[in-house]
Amino acid sequence: MMQKANAFWDLEKNDSALFYFNKTQLLCVPKANYADDYVGALNSMVEIFQQYGNYSEAETTLIKAFPYLEKTTNVKHAVNAYTFMAYNYLYMYDYEKALYYHRKALKKAISTFRKARILSEIAFAYMHQEKYQEAIDLLEPISRYRIEDKITQSNTNIQRAAILYNLGLCYLRLGGHKEASFKCFKESLELTLTLNDDYELIGNYYAFYLYYSKYNNPELKKINAEKAYYYSKKTKSATNEIKMLAYLLEADNARNSKKHWKVYSRKIDSLLISRKKAKNQFADIIYTSKKDKEENLELKNQKAENELELQRQKNRSFISYIVISISTFTLFFIAYYITNKGRKEKNDAVFESEIRISNKLHDELTTDIYDTLVFAKNHKLENLENKEKFLYNLNNIYSKTRNISRENSAIIINEDYENVLKEMISGYTTSNLNIIINGLNSLSWSKIDRVKKITIFRVVQEIFDQAKIISNASLASITFKKNESTIVMTYADNCTKIQDDINLNKRFANIENRLKPVRGTFSVALNPNQGFKVFVKLPI
Repeated sequence: MMQKANAFWDLEKNDSALFYFNKTQLLCVPKANYADDYVGALNSMVEIFQQYGNYSEAETTLIKAFPYLEKTTNVKHAVNAYTFMAYNYLYMYDYEKALYYHRKALKKAISTFRKARILSEIAFAYMHQEKYQEAIDLLEPISRYRIEDKITQSNTNIQRAAILYNLGLCYLRLGGHKEASFKCFKESLELTLTLNDDYELIGNYYAFYLYYSKYNNPELKKINAEKAYYYSKKTKSATNEIKMLAYLLEADNARNSKKHWKVYSRKIDSLLISRKKAKNQFADIIYTSKKDKEENLELKNQKAENELELQRQKNRSFISYIVISISTFTLFFIAYYITNKGRKEKNDAVFESEIRISNKLHDELTTDIYDTLVFAKNHKLENLENKEKFLYNLNNIYSKTRNISRENSAIIINEDYENVLKEMISGYTTSNLNIIINGLNSLSWSKIDRVKKITIFRVVQEIFDQAKIISNASLASITFKKNESTIVMTYADNCTKIQDDINLNKRFANIENRLKPVRGTFSVALNPNQGFKVFVKLPI
C-alpha cells in the first residue's frame, strides 16, 4: 500500500496517493512495530491536505500520529510531524503555536542540515510576525556557510536559495539594506536557475518585483512581475498565478490592466471550483475508507455473536433465545436510528450553513463588484485618481470577503478563547464607532462547556453584525456577568436610527435559534433617543 501511495505521489496524482496512504495507516493501527509506516503515512496525508488548504483535517490527522512518535525508529518521522503541525498553525495565523512546534522539531533534529532548515522556518514565522530583525539574527549565521545535505545532494542548493530569499526579504522589509537585499536575491536566483525548477523561480522574480517596487523602478518592477506570472502559468500553479496576476495588474499600464482583470476574475472562479472539488473528493476517500473499516469490524462482531449464540443454545431454553434475539435486534435498530439521525442533522446543518454564506456573499458583494466593473468600463484608468479609486474598490471587496471568511471559520475554544473573543469584538470598532467591553475577564472561560463557548461567540458576532447594518451609533458597549449558574450578556448603543420594535425583533431572530439548543433566552428593547439593548442569558 505504501509503495502504491508513493508511486502515485511521484506522478502528482494526489487523490490516488491519499487513498493508499489512508489504506496504509488503517492497516498499521494499533501495532507498535509498524510505528514508522503509520506515522510516515499520516505525515504524507497531512502534506496533501495542506496543499489543498484543508487545515482542519490535517490537524485531526496529525494528532493521531503524536502518541506513536516515541515508538518510531527514525527521528525524521517525529521531526516531520512537529514541522507539519507548525505549518498548520502558520497557515492559520497562530504564529506562537507555529514557533512552539518548530522548536520541538529543532530539539529532535540531528543533522546540521535539518537544524539549519528548521532555523530558517522559525525565521519565516518571525517574518509573518514582522519581527524582521529576529529573523535576520537567525538567517545571517546559516547564510555564511554552504550547509550540505549528505543524503540528498540536490537539497543543498534548494535550501541555500530559500535561506537567501528569506534573508533578502527581511533586509527589504526592514529598510536600510538596499545592497544586501539585492545581493541575496541575486545569489538566490542564480542558485535556483541551476536547479531547473520553474516553480521556485516564481518566488525569485516576485522578490525582485518587491525590490523594484520599494526602490521605484517601474520598468524593472513590471518585467519581474511578468516573469513571476509566466512561471506561475508554466508550472500550472493556480494560486501563484492569481497572486502574480494581481501584482502584474498593479504594475502594468491601464490598457493592459483591463485585459489582466478579465483573466484574473476567470482564474479566481476556476480556482474556487477546483479546490472545492478536490476537497470533496478527498473527504469522500476518507469517508469510504472509514466505512470499509467499520463494515469489517461489524462483520467480525457478527461472527463472534453468532458463535456465542450457538454456545448459549446448548444451555438455554427457547424463551432465553427469544429474549436475546429481541434485545440484539433492538440494539442494532437503535444504533442504526441514531447514526442515520446524526448524519441527517449534520447534512442539514452543512446545507443551511452553505445557503447562509451564499446569501451573505450575494447580499454584500454583488453590488460592489458590479459598481467596480462599471467604474472600470466608464472611466479612464490612466487617470491616477481613477486608478486609485479602482484599487480602493478592489481592496474593499477583498476586505468584505475576508470578513465573511472569518465569520464562518473555526472558533478557537482553548485557553486563548477570551483573547479571540475580545479580538473579534474589537474588529467591529471603526473611526465612527467606539466599543466598550466590560466583565470579559471576570468569567472562568476554561470551566465553560465548549458548545456554550461557541454559542456565545456566534451570538455576540450576530449582534454586532446586525448592529453594523441597522445602527448609526457612535458608542456601543457589551457587558458579561455571571449570576450564580447563569451568564448574562448585555449589549447597548446610542443609535438614533431605529424606530420600529417589531422590525428590530425580526432582525435578531437568528440569535434565538442559536440559543435554543443550550436553553438560553434572548430579548431586545428599543430606548427612544438612546438606541437599543439586547439581553442574552444562558445557563453554564
